Amino acid sequence: MTATTTPPSALDAERADLLAQLTTARSTLTNTVRGLSDEQAGEHPTVSALCLGGLIKHVTSIEEGWMRFVVDGPSAMRHDLPDGVTWADLAAGTAREVPQWAIDHQNDFRMLPGETLAGIVARYEQVAARSEEVIASVPDLSATHPLPEAPWHEPGAVRSVRRVLMHVIAETAQHAGHADILRETLDGRKST
Repeated sequence: MTATTTPPSALDAERADLLAQLTTARSTLTNTVRGLSDEQAGEHPTVSALCLGGLIKHVTSIEEGWMRFVVDGPSAMRHDLPDGVTWADLAAGTAREVPQWAIDHQNDFRMLPGETLAGIVARYEQVAARSEEVIASVPDLSATHPLPEAPWHEPGAVRSVRRVLMHVIAETAQHAGHADILRETLDGRKST
């Protein structure tokens, strides 16, 4: 992954700094898959269920979801449950029906049949370009939206665009670290 698409001169200093940090974290993550085959990117070289292709899919999904939140507010991140299913059922694995968003979240961590590493990275680049457009166009990084109801969100909490962007940077950097461990375990190479 390369530099941002929005010229830094077109952004205020804070946006330019935040987007530069996100670009660095993205590059660190995508460098972990350089030179790998699709099969290697889908391997689980540690006891965890994580694979390199899945980590990039997950980070792509997270970034895309948070940018939708910046634009559309809490309706962009709904976590509706099927009728008669509770959060406790879902957490315990006893839900009679699993919502599609939960299935999609699980599938984000793995490479599915027919997926390629090149396709996963290309999708990440598309989402990154869209994120930069969103951040460049938002009038104020202090603008907020309430978080949608979910057990992992504090009731009544809000997030500013700035805080969302910092979260995406942290999430990307955290998973870049995971990816570095997976790559080293896979073939002894380090991305950094």
